[in-house]
Amino acid sequence: MKNSSQFKAPTTPWFAVRKELSAKRRSLLIAASFILPILLWSIVSYTPFIWHPDIKLEISADRENVTTVFTAGNHLSKEYFPGFVEAVEAENSDILAARASGESTTSGFRARRANLKILRHMAPVAIANGWLTREEAEDDSQLYQVWQGVAEGTLVGSKVKLSDQNIALIKRNWELLSAKSPTFVSKSLPETPLEKLVPQGRPANPVYLPAPHEVVIQGYHDFTQETDPDKPSMWQRYKHSLRIVFFGFMLSALVGVPIGILCGTFDFFSKLFEPFIDFFRYMPAPAFSTLLVAVFLAHDAPKIALVFLGTFFQMVLVVSNTTRQLDASLIEAAQTLGAKTFTMIRRVIIPGITPNLYNDMRILLGWSWTWLVIAELIGVKSGLTEFIETQGRWRNFDSVFPIIIMIGVTGFVTDQILASLRKYFFPWTPESSEKKHGFIGRFVLWMLDRKVYDTPKNGKA
Repeated sequence: MKNSSQFKAPTTPWFAVRKELSAKRRSLLIAASFILPILLWSIVSYTPFIWHPDIKLEISADRENVTTVFTAGNHLSKEYFPGFVEAVEAENSDILAARASGESTTSGFRARRANLKILRHMAPVAIANGWLTREEAEDDSQLYQVWQGVAEGTLVGSKVKLSDQNIALIKRNWELLSAKSPTFVSKSLPETPLEKLVPQGRPANPVYLPAPHEVVIQGYHDFTQETDPDKPSMWQRYKHSLRIVFFGFMLSALVGVPIGILCGTFDFFSKLFEPFIDFFRYMPAPAFSTLLVAVFLAHDAPKIALVFLGTFFQMVLVVSNTTRQLDASLIEAAQTLGAKTFTMIRRVIIPGITPNLYNDMRILLGWSWTWLVIAELIGVKSGLTEFIETQGRWRNFDSVFPIIIMIGVTGFVTDQILASLRKYFFPWTPESSEKKHGFIGRFVLWMLDRKVYDTPKNGKA
């Protein structure tokens, strides 16, 4: 006969109807829910043959009689990029033709100024390959030496590799430059126009979808760099946004929860308040932004008021519905025992709905976070939203993504902390009693009710 320990408990199928999965499977799926989006983002960002509809410029050039200026780092569509390259090549052909015929297309001063711009187009390549720092790249004499190193073959690109066409072009230009002066002297630059670097780039996704590593690097830079003393740091912006959300939510809870309990308890208040609240909740809260600024002026008050408006009306309806779901037998028992109205509300209804009300508040707190960005745009722009709006306008989406992610992480972590505390605040509920308490949980319970862990005297309970 086989030992009973040899028999394994049947495992729950992955797709069992209304049955919980094992703890390991739940943990696996929770991890996958975060890993899969990041994995998809990484595949789209780092796999060259998937999407990548743009070309991210590594080398750019100026064109004659064209007002649009592109710089290294700009994105061009794959359809537009070949035309850009052909236009620069055509101008180079004209320069070589004019040089061969001895004709001068520009005056000496204009030619030197244009040649200096061409020299500076090497700066992004020098920075990317580690030949110069950002500060050194602002020094024209340092860039002059880079041109010499590339022309003589002592500098070879590793991250940004120059095309054979550009290397040959640099050598021809350096012949003209070195003939004038082996070191940089602005007034000694050739008066003969230099050939322009031919634009180079690599396949890239649109500027609004930066790669994960770009988001991480830029986010770290934004939160650690020293800011102008007259401007708030990122952490100060973050604190400001937290204050807007929680003040708006707390005000809506202070007003909305009592009204919701009254509506769920008394039909009188239900018919008095709920029809208008149900009507008003369909009105978009941002439509009142101008009115809120007129009433509360242009600082934080209208922002908090907008979060209040966006949360309050839904809160009243949710709380009233939760109150109506209280077991009617509890109310009937209290009435049978002669409980008065106020006593019944205080001793039966409020304690009875508190566990579910706690869940409602968690959900509504998440709702209030969704109003943050709109709230901080009204009146004087402030907080994280001001940073998002400014960086988005300049198309610096690698700075926008970290803020969006941080807002999401803040809301998620807050919700998870509140969810984990529920079993300690309401240990009598069926959901809480089924969960085991660890050391921290037992300590919290001991702090809330020390009698639970008191040792009975004389062995008597």
